[in-house]
Amino acid sequence: MYSFNSRIRYSEVDSNAELTLESLIDYFQDCSTFQTQDGPATMEYLREQNMAWVLNSWQIIINRYPKLCEHVTIGTVPYMLKGPLGLRNFFMDTENGERLAIANSVWTLFDFEKNVPVRVTPVIIDAYPLEDKLEMEYGDRKIKIPETGEKIACEEIVVRRHNLDTNNHVNNGQYIRMAIDCLEDKSRKVTSMRAEYKKQARLGDILLPVVIKNKEVDNSIYTVSLNNTEGLPVCVVELVVSDN
Repeated sequence: MYSFNSRIRYSEVDSNAELTLESLIDYFQDCSTFQTQDGPATMEYLREQNMAWVLNSWQIIINRYPKLCEHVTIGTVPYMLKGPLGLRNFFMDTENGERLAIANSVWTLFDFEKNVPVRVTPVIIDAYPLEDKLEMEYGDRKIKIPETGEKIACEEIVVRRHNLDTNNHVNNGQYIRMAIDCLEDKSRKVTSMRAEYKKQARLGDILLPVVIKNKEVDNSIYTVSLNNTEGLPVCVVELVVSDN
């Protein structure tokens, strides 16, 4: 397990002084990046090998969003390395051990020169000691786009420089921001989310969101398919929003 401590900042909260989902994802991404950069399989090492980790899917369950100035611990637990795949959990806890959020993620090691997935190297295996996966309700990694439901209009999105990561692709968290921007009422709390990454979007690409809303007893489920101009999904995001 790798972890670091932090305190919820003013720049990370919403109008209710609670951490936003986007900032929670940033914390999780920072945590895995810190572990990577502590070596030996750093981003620089991967770049020299023409390799990078590509995120296939996210699943995040939020029990409670921490408040401004709360002290938190963010951690990640790699639990499987097999072939080109890497699986890891994430969590955010209070300083008293309350589990605020828990996540699962699936990654593929990709060779960008050959444009193919590649097996993890001994250096990578040494960098990520494996532990037992965390207890959570694991969902399907694939997201089915509903055939029924209320369709919601959303404006097209042009990929800007601030959306990009160090690989010059749209950052994983940016897709979630785009999906949240498609919600009718952004003040409602997202209690869980899943994301399936299918393609890479780059600077200047146009994304055309298709949003479908379905209702459960106490929740609304928004399925947001961020499509390219050919109508193919680049990223599909499912947001479960509390109606209470």
